[in-house]
Amino acid sequence: MTAYIINEIWITDLEDFQTYAVQVPPIIDKYGGRYVVRGGPVVMVDGEPEPDRVVVLEFPSVEQARAWRTSPEYTAVLPIRNRSSTSRVFIVEGYKP
Repeated sequence: MTAYIINEIWITDLEDFQTYAVQVPPIIDKYGGRYVVRGGPVVMVDGEPEPDRVVVLEFPSVEQARAWRTSPEYTAVLPIRNRSSTSRVFIVEGYKP
């Protein structure tokens, strides 16, 4: 079943964060994922605080999403994200009627 990784991101060092952001797309692609939402304006409707950025990734399954998240390639660049931002990250299964 399709799975989504939802990221709420608060950027503390934009220049450093961008070095992370340019390295991630080929790793996502390698693990069968794709961007559904990548940045763009955030319109807060409810809750707080408003994130600087929202990113939604789609993977064929929860297993594929976890494989990407724990891959050697991604864990090698993750420290850049961790030092240049704070975030909340969720893996959610897609809806199946």
